[in-house]
Amino acid sequence: MADELPDFYSDPKLIDDPRPYYDAVRARCPVFAEPYHGSIMVTGYDEVVEVLTTRDGTYSSAPSVVGPVLGLPFEPEGDDITAQLDAHRARMPWSEHLVCFDGQKHAENRALLTSLLTFKRLKANEDYLYALADRLIDGFIDRGRCNVVTDYAHATTTYAISDILGIPEEHRAELLELIGPVPSQLDGDAAHKIGPDPLVFLKDRFDAYIRERQEQPTGDLLSDLANARYKDGTVPDPDMLSHLGRFLYGAGQDTTSRLMARCVLELVDDADLQARLRAEPARIPDFIEEVLRYDGPVKAAYRLALTDTTVGGQPIRAGTILNVSLTGASNDPRHFAHPEKLDIDRPGNRDHLSFSRGVHGCLGAPLGRLETRVVLERLLARTAWIDISEEHHGPPGARTYRFEPTYSFRSLADLHIKFTPA
Repeated sequence: MADELPDFYSDPKLIDDPRPYYDAVRARCPVFAEPYHGSIMVTGYDEVVEVLTTRDGTYSSAPSVVGPVLGLPFEPEGDDITAQLDAHRARMPWSEHLVCFDGQKHAENRALLTSLLTFKRLKANEDYLYALADRLIDGFIDRGRCNVVTDYAHATTTYAISDILGIPEEHRAELLELIGPVPSQLDGDAAHKIGPDPLVFLKDRFDAYIRERQEQPTGDLLSDLANARYKDGTVPDPDMLSHLGRFLYGAGQDTTSRLMARCVLELVDDADLQARLRAEPARIPDFIEEVLRYDGPVKAAYRLALTDTTVGGQPIRAGTILNVSLTGASNDPRHFAHPEKLDIDRPGNRDHLSFSRGVHGCLGAPLGRLETRVVLERLLARTAWIDISEEHHGPPGARTYRFEPTYSFRSLADLHIKFTPA
């Protein structure tokens, strides 16, 4: 990479392959001040863990989704901007959703959701996932080809989260239309994708779900959510319950479907690995962890320094937004030997930070792992061989893949494969 680094937040070349950028920045300094937007790129493993696990009010997750590009709705003043943020938080993107909460508000609402997303509930959903995967494969198996992203990965996660929540089948197509397409962070988002409540168009539906299930529970997760209590016994505001339900619905689709598609891409690009996992399906979980480490679905989370502090010995001013590079850290050669190689036998590959760490670690990680495992198991079991569609992606040695134009997420726009049924 040239001495003059590109703008991480606007250069389309980094959408296709961000890894050289992380390596170049980390080589300069694992806590690096990028020159375009005033953010700090934290790309070292130890430094990222330091930021994510600090719990003393030094950092806020208020900018967690969109980062520094839109700036702050106020001019930071002094060495502690906590009061300023509190006064302006409602104007920040995604501010009405759990991912951007801090402190007690975050803790009590996260604990409420954690009490509902139990291992027992997820395990009970496993049989449904196997049947769902087979039903989706039935829809394209005779064609000998499919678009993994739309026909399999996104379809699986959409149906799965809808089933767990208890969304009526007749509402599911409408909800997908209301939630809209994947937002583009490079080409400019629609206003509702960067406002305080980007899921606002789902509000009426989820408000109604909460009301209906408070009056008549139906045994699904939405029913449990509608009648949940905080740990101290207080009753959550219905509007907050609707926000939490919408957040679960939205978050339960995108991240996991990105992971599934990336896993399939790695399988079709490595014939030996594909054959090995078909022969040793028990190694699929190890493969998933290594894909998460190598090229996870979330490239970065963002934190706002509320006070003057240091990271990795580097001074950080209050009011600075940190790009906490999950992919950069998970490819730090100081922690992972030869990180450029995808190796399912790598010791300690679950050390990766793809699901973040600390109090904001991904709530849906167990569900994402389960869904991805089932999807890969059934696809490998029901095919004898999988290859890339040259018609769509080009011949070996000259493959091209299209990624969604977003600097925060790693998302294949499509992945066309051809296969021989088992």
